[in-house]
Amino acid sequence: MFEDIQKVLLITDMDGTFLPESKIPSEKNLAAVDRFIKDGGKFSIATGRSLQASQQYFESVVVNCPAIMCNGGMVYDINNKKQIYDVYLPDKAKDITKEILRDNPEVGCEVLILDGVYVPNMTEMERQHCEICKVTPIMCTPDTIPDHLYKVLFAREPEYIGELIKYVESRNYTDIDFVVSSPRYYEMLPRNISKGSALAIMRKACSMEDYTFVAVGDYNNDIEMLRYADVGICPSNATDDAKAAADIVLDVSCEEDAVAAVIDHIYSQL
Repeated sequence: MFEDIQKVLLITDMDGTFLPESKIPSEKNLAAVDRFIKDGGKFSIATGRSLQASQQYFESVVVNCPAIMCNGGMVYDINNKKQIYDVYLPDKAKDITKEILRDNPEVGCEVLILDGVYVPNMTEMERQHCEICKVTPIMCTPDTIPDHLYKVLFAREPEYIGELIKYVESRNYTDIDFVVSSPRYYEMLPRNISKGSALAIMRKACSMEDYTFVAVGDYNNDIEMLRYADVGICPSNATDDAKAAADIVLDVSCEEDAVAAVIDHIYSQL
């Protein structure tokens, strides 16, 4: 499977996988990625973040293959600065967002479009999320949410996120999907869109049918990607559901250079 490192794509989730709690990539991970790329491997990221929230890392780590953004809503060629693939939420997603915020005013919310992150309801949880991602939110109201939404993120304290999930499940919304992406975040996505579906698009669009895809992720929004990849790998800090979807569960966490451990595993199989 790993006969030729030049035919291997390593794609990793960012938060909780490539990035530790500090959100600063470790020197060990960066050095391992640099070695992997210099030997001819392809390296990329698959994140729920917007393009704006991801760009801060493109100077510190080389990404030599298109990246997945917005939990699968966009495949983006970083080097040529162009979209390879886009899929948007249906128009009714704006009305659904308004309804959720009307009935749950304590829930923070942001919507991701190409030109920025719009916030129709700023709460402490949402403010913290903007700070973590280092984005400047564009304030709007639920009635002035723009068009062409990649996803909608709802933010709530971990002890209360279950109440939001229960509310949404009771509404039986159609033509959209929801996924838990962290103990604080619950996201609305286009139907059947995930990091896994985007990875399948990427394989075809980038003519990588003969590559071995290695995917690394830690949370439930990574599950479809882990299943689709030829080899799915989780750090030890992954959720039980993510671990169940993976082929390999590491004995090290994102705080212990998990991506470097994955690269060591790839080399050990050559």
